Amino acid sequence: MNASIQPLNMSQQEWELRVKLAHCYHLVDYFGWTETIFNHISARLSDDENHYLVNPFGLNYSEVTPENLLKVDLAGNKVEPSEYDANPAGFALHSAVHGARHDIRCLIHTHTTPISAVVQKKNGFSYDSFYGAQLYGRVAYHAFEGITLFQEEKQRMIQHLADKHILVLRNHGIAVGESSIEKAFFLLWTVQRAAEIQCQAGALGGEDFPLSEDVKQKCTDLTAMLITESGFATKFFDAMVRKMHEAKK
Repeated sequence: MNASIQPLNMSQQEWELRVKLAHCYHLVDYFGWTETIFNHISARLSDDENHYLVNPFGLNYSEVTPENLLKVDLAGNKVEPSEYDANPAGFALHSAVHGARHDIRCLIHTHTTPISAVVQKKNGFSYDSFYGAQLYGRVAYHAFEGITLFQEEKQRMIQHLADKHILVLRNHGIAVGESSIEKAFFLLWTVQRAAEIQCQAGALGGEDFPLSEDVKQKCTDLTAMLITESGFATKFFDAMVRKMHEAKK
């Protein structure tokens, strides 16, 4: 991929967000979590709360660049000209969350095989693994209503999400949201690992060894502290970007 060049009429803040969001798309592709051209990741612009960036529909995640990311409003309208359009299935979800949850600045929607398998189960996520315990108290559930295209579903999704950061779309996939791209990516990685382990543990058969409520809450609290106080998510994100770039040499 050719080196990206910041347009003269774009703020440094927006450009840095675009570069980071493009890295996030490339990381999701690198780890094999894509659904070809589908799914979506959005990031809210800091200088305009009503605008966010999202991928051009029809491109592979590997083809997303800082320059071709779309800037859209909360209704899904492009606010700058582009030869591309956005995936209409993303508007209901992303506009709903960005319009209602100002603490969430990045939202990632995906449905990898392990995640889709877990959210098809009536009980959803287990919190008895190392990674599952870190999700304790953070997961909300929304019943499947078909492909997410319609405005009337938005309010129900927000009601179910409430103050949580992980929205399970039953029989479908998940959406994870956080206050930065780095934190959202780290949360997605944690959810993915929890789902992988849950699927493998289930395939083994036998009884799981349950964790106590206290231990699960402690895991969630300690993870939040590490992310907040040590820049854990940023260190992780930057390291994964380096790993990806090294692998592509």
